[in-house]
Amino acid sequence: MRIYRGESISKSYGEKVLFQGINFSIGEKERIGLIGINGTGKSTLLKIIAQKEEADSGRFEHPKDYKITLLDQQPIFNNDATILEQVLSIDDEINKLIHQYEKTLIELNNCPNDRNIQDRLFHLQAKMDQRNAWERNAKVKSILTKLGLHDFNQKISHLSGGQKKRVALAQVLIQEVDLLILDEPTNHLDYELIQWLQEELQTYKGSVLFVTHDRYFLDQTANKIFELTSGKLYEYPGNYQAYLEAKATRELVEAKQFEKQKSLYKKELEWIRRGAKARTTKQKARIQRFEQLEENLSNQIQKETLEISLSSKRLGKQVIEMKNGYKKYDSKKILEDFNLIVQQNDRIGIVGQNGSGKSTFLNIIAGKETLDHGMITIGQTVKMAYYRQQTEDIVDKKRVIEYLKETSEVIKTIDGTMISASQMLERFLFPSYMHGVPIYKLSGGEKKRLYLLKLLMEQPNVLLLDEPTNDLDTETLTVLEDYLDQFSGVVITVSHDRYFLDKVCDQLLIFSGDGKIEKYYGSYTDYLNTNTKKEKKVNKEEKAIPAQQEKKKKKKLSFKEQKEWEEIHDRIALLEKEIEQLQDEITKEVTNYEKLQQLMKEADEKNKQLEELIERWTYLAEIMEQQ
Repeated sequence: MRIYRGESISKSYGEKVLFQGINFSIGEKERIGLIGINGTGKSTLLKIIAQKEEADSGRFEHPKDYKITLLDQQPIFNNDATILEQVLSIDDEINKLIHQYEKTLIELNNCPNDRNIQDRLFHLQAKMDQRNAWERNAKVKSILTKLGLHDFNQKISHLSGGQKKRVALAQVLIQEVDLLILDEPTNHLDYELIQWLQEELQTYKGSVLFVTHDRYFLDQTANKIFELTSGKLYEYPGNYQAYLEAKATRELVEAKQFEKQKSLYKKELEWIRRGAKARTTKQKARIQRFEQLEENLSNQIQKETLEISLSSKRLGKQVIEMKNGYKKYDSKKILEDFNLIVQQNDRIGIVGQNGSGKSTFLNIIAGKETLDHGMITIGQTVKMAYYRQQTEDIVDKKRVIEYLKETSEVIKTIDGTMISASQMLERFLFPSYMHGVPIYKLSGGEKKRLYLLKLLMEQPNVLLLDEPTNDLDTETLTVLEDYLDQFSGVVITVSHDRYFLDKVCDQLLIFSGDGKIEKYYGSYTDYLNTNTKKEKKVNKEEKAIPAQQEKKKKKKLSFKEQKEWEEIHDRIALLEKEIEQLQDEITKEVTNYEKLQQLMKEADEKNKQLEELIERWTYLAEIMEQQ
């Protein structure tokens, strides 16, 4: 068995202890998701395991020829290299051979009659045959193509940040190692690429250890979870769903212990207040126990996550309206005669391929960019906050609490309660000991969380979010999702995160490129399922029960149920057609507020009827299958 073990591993940076004496093991073909709040040391632990950084103490056990590769969040590139050269840059004999072969092939294309190049290519082809390098060569090109990188000879310096991340991903995926370590591999990947990567990792020959904010990806890929929290590492068998259930059980046990500690603490506090003289060894030991209890309770209280439902300025009837919006960059159309009415409480998700204009669209709404033609109107009561990937306004020398107090020292919640900036920090997973820390000491993810909290404390009623799930941990995302669930204003978000979109949004704008934008009312998963069915052209007869099976019935439906079964398919089809017609009308009716609200209400009612009808169909189908 090729097992990797870490024993009593510790790491600190100055006064900050990331983890202390943790133990873990990575077995063969395990798919391990590492989760924890930003700043707990996830990336550091990955680097230590990959031998890119040293632990302060502890030891590792693994076979001598155990191979590890790491996809870092900030990969190092040779900007003068081509994509293919970068991917093949790992010091490996087969990679060197493929690189020589591909380079010689380009030379021959430029000088097809050069006998020296022809002879060199022939010699390299023989070596490729001998070393069985053709398989890897094909694999490299296949992975690059699937990642949307078709020009293998394009220079790294000409690529976008997202394209570079995909090159780095290809570079680690082609390697045959015992342990593949991935730090946020789904960043900059759209739905199709995330789905492809998910399938690649499920069939990967070695073990995989990864950090991701994509909870659907985590749930579908992991068969084991490591949770790094408060300097400790917990192991859970199973996927993300199993982890949530197991963690809930663990926290229930800890809560019971916490209540016992509180009771004991009260007794000890009464004893201390009576002024007992600490002259005997027994009394000194009791005081030490009191101090330990006090510290444990303080740590436990800091772990509690409270609601962050803040009040905001009331929105008027007019929020955002765009008429005949047109935007173009060079020859690339972003918007073409686009119309949109944003209403109170709308939750709009923006999805589409990278480069299709999603962030530009948010910039136009936020007033950072202007339309070439058309008109955009922002309501007078709108108070907008815009979360962007760049956190330009953070001054690293400032302390955490000082930065937050620039917005407000005290804010009001929905129920009228006044809470301080310090309390808000704790509610957003910044324990009290971090409030006086200079911002430059925070991790990248912690800075993003602080920046997001400052925007929320401005108490906006329209919130624009550009890829908020990138670089935020799963716990922070859960806090954000809970906040948005209580938020009384409008949310417009660009995201590739299916889980986040499903929880937050009930309508979508799908950017297809060249100015084409589709409107969809429903969840992202529903849209993906609908789209998949359209692409695959699923046969409508799949759900029909074959006549031969009907003859094998052991038990008949009642007369009423039989009649219902015979009619239910047509009823479902009719409802689906009516909903489709309503969605078409909603898309066209962009200027009449009252008509639009009426149509959307009717569509909601029809969708509820359809859900009930499908549930009834499922019930009848189960009876049919048992017969």
